Amino acid sequence: MSEGPAGRRGPREPWGGVSPFSIKTKLGALVVIAVLITTGLMMIAMRTATELRFITVFSMIATLLITQFVAHSLTAPLDDMNAVARSISHGDYTRRVRENRRDELGDLAQTINRMADDLEAQERQRKELVANVSHELRTPIAGLRAVLENIVDGVTQADPETMRTALKQTERLGRLVETLLDLSRLDNGVVPLKKRRFEVWPYLSGVLKEANMVATARAGIASGSGSHTRNDVHLHLDVTPPELTAHADPERIHQVVANLIDNAVKHSPPHGRVTVKARRGALPESLELEVLDEGPGIPRSEWHRVFERFNRGQVPRPHGPGSDGGTGLGLAIARWAVDLHGGRIGVAESERGCRILVTLPGLPSLPS
Repeated sequence: MSEGPAGRRGPREPWGGVSPFSIKTKLGALVVIAVLITTGLMMIAMRTATELRFITVFSMIATLLITQFVAHSLTAPLDDMNAVARSISHGDYTRRVRENRRDELGDLAQTINRMADDLEAQERQRKELVANVSHELRTPIAGLRAVLENIVDGVTQADPETMRTALKQTERLGRLVETLLDLSRLDNGVVPLKKRRFEVWPYLSGVLKEANMVATARAGIASGSGSHTRNDVHLHLDVTPPELTAHADPERIHQVVANLIDNAVKHSPPHGRVTVKARRGALPESLELEVLDEGPGIPRSEWHRVFERFNRGQVPRPHGPGSDGGTGLGLAIARWAVDLHGGRIGVAESERGCRILVTLPGLPSLPS
C-alpha cells in the first residue's frame, strides 16, 4: 500500500541499537553540556579571579535554561498524544499525532496513529454491518408481514401458494442469519477443519446442480447471501483429469465454490456463462480451482479490495434479471474458508470477465 495519512505507513526501520536522536542520547548530551559549562566557567573564574558564587549562579542559570529547552521538546509531543488519546476515548478516531520525530516518542506516535486507524476501520465496519443487515433483513420481513396481514385480514386464503410465498421469505431470513453466523465464525478465529479425501468431479457437480436447483426454485424472489436467483446463466464444469481427487474440508470448500458461483452469476450478462475449472496442484491431493464469468470484470486497482467485507464492487447495478447486490460478505467468507486450509485465493488475469483462482495445499509433502 502506498504511503497515506499519518499512521498508515509501514513499521519504522530498526535503528540497530541506540538512535543518535533517542531520548537517552539527548539526556546524556544534557549532562555532558552541563558539566562542560560548569567546568568552563570554573576555568574562567580561576583565570580572572571571579568569585565562586557568581560562577555557581551562572552555571545554574545556564543549566536550567538548557534543561528547560530539552524538557519542553520532550513534554510537548506527550501533550499532543494525550489530547489525541482523550479524543479517541470519546469516540473521535479522526485525530492523529504528528510524526516529526526520530526517537522513542516518534515510535510511540506512530503506534498511536496505527491504533487510531484500526479503531476507525472497526467503527466503520460496525456501522456498515448495521446498515447492511438492516437493509437485507427489511425486505423479507416486510414481505412476510404483508403475506400474514393479508391472511389475517381475509384478503387472501392460507392456500399452499400463499404459504409457499411466506416460506420463501422465511428461507431468505434463514440464509441471512446463516451468513451472519459465518461472519461471527470469521471474527472468532480458527474453526476446526474436517479434512478428508474426496473425488472432485462428483463433488463439484453436486455443488453446481444445487446452485441451479436453488436458482430455479427461487426465481423471481430477491436473493439472499450465497444463493443466486438467476436461471438464465449457464454453469459449466471442467475437471481435468476426470478422476481428480483432493484432500480438504468438503463443507468449507462448498462455501467457497457456492459463494464464488453466486458472485459470478450476479455479475454475468443475460444468458452468460460461468465456468468452474479444477486442476491438480503441485502437492499430493492439492487442488487448483478457477471460477470464470463473462461479466464486466474487476479493475486491477480494485483487486486488493475484492475480498474485503461489505465490498460490493464498483458496478452500480448487478447485471441481468433477478440479480442483486448481496451483502458484500460472500467473497470475504470464501477467503476465510481458504485461509483456514492454508491456501490462497485471488483475482487472476483474464481476457474477459472476472477470474478467481483458488489454490488448496492438500497433503503436506513428505521428506525424501
